[in-house]
Amino acid sequence: MSNALHFRNARILCARDGERRGDLYVADGRIVDEARDGATVIDCAGKLLAPAIVDLGVATIDRAAFRAGGIVRVGLLPDQNPVLDEPGIVQRSALIGRPDLWIHPIAAATRGLEGTDLAEMAICASAGARAVGTGPRWIADSGVMARVLAYARDLDLAVITHAEDGGLVGDAVATIGETATRLGLPAAPALAEPLAIARDLMLAEAADARIHIRQVTTAAGFDLVRAAKRRGVRVTCGITPAHLLLSDIAMSDFRTFARLSPPLRSEEDRRAALAALADGTIDVLCSGHDPRGPEEKRLPFADAVPGAAGAATLLPLALGLVLDGAVTLDRLPALLARNPASVLGLDSGVLAPGQEADLMLVDPDKPWQINADTLPGMAGNTPFDGLPVQGRVLRLFKGGREITTG
Repeated sequence: MSNALHFRNARILCARDGERRGDLYVADGRIVDEARDGATVIDCAGKLLAPAIVDLGVATIDRAAFRAGGIVRVGLLPDQNPVLDEPGIVQRSALIGRPDLWIHPIAAATRGLEGTDLAEMAICASAGARAVGTGPRWIADSGVMARVLAYARDLDLAVITHAEDGGLVGDAVATIGETATRLGLPAAPALAEPLAIARDLMLAEAADARIHIRQVTTAAGFDLVRAAKRRGVRVTCGITPAHLLLSDIAMSDFRTFARLSPPLRSEEDRRAALAALADGTIDVLCSGHDPRGPEEKRLPFADAVPGAAGAATLLPLALGLVLDGAVTLDRLPALLARNPASVLGLDSGVLAPGQEADLMLVDPDKPWQINADTLPGMAGNTPFDGLPVQGRVLRLFKGGREITTG
């Protein structure tokens, strides 16, 4: 029986070649330049055929949510239990999802993510780590961060950072502003983000290291990243749909599904995020997938655990940004696949001969409503509960092998 596929009558999206209509061929798990005898024909009926999503920076492995969202590769954050700071733990994490899901561990930059002693990055890299990260906190010690960047540079690994100055944030759960004041929530200034970004960019520039700021959410932060890119600093940055579509107003009525890290920002910062998406400052659109059950979310706002389930909603929310004119459709494959793959050092995310056939067939016009109670995955703690959206994954392929999405 042939393992070749022939995708016919597709609307093909590629980060390198843009959009075209036509056919795409797969053989032995890879994209090829011509049809193979005996190939199984899949009539795409004019639907979108695009690279499957590479989700950079997930907190939890949640196969059902990933399948529903068109995700076949994930960058796993280091703040696991146990922390990803030992080669054995890294290796096990890298292998548990295959063949349907490829997990690319982000190893801890420091032991136990304590921000003091460097972890064994080289050994963790040999065990399968594709980057190193600071976890959910910023490394406050500049000397330690300088050594992290230099070590990672020598290993040709990106350093993935969380950009909030912990000294300013403290125990805050919100951004200083009218909403936090009205709700009486402990809040920190948005300045905590650009302060952290400025220091890390200066150190990365001095070390000539690759740095990826996992989430930039403030106007001042985007200005710093833009300026650094103009200077040639090897910096990329990401964002989640929540920080593009929601401001701190979404926390009204103490809605704990809107308790995120970093916290939601002002409307001015949200608009700055949309501008940064439009002008190319933002490189990666990620889910920030962090499913939390009622025992962690049905609490007073300040006691609730931050995080949102985002994997199953990433694609339709991204398509919504296209409908709103915030980004063009032909940029989505770069934001969702090619650029996150590049940060992880993966040759993936492009529909070109020789590439692994990681593909999703999408109906971009399929309407549905996000429902926290029925969202696929471990939990449905989404701030978008009840939102009507468009876009469903019809079929999903990893290395030419179909994965059930239902």
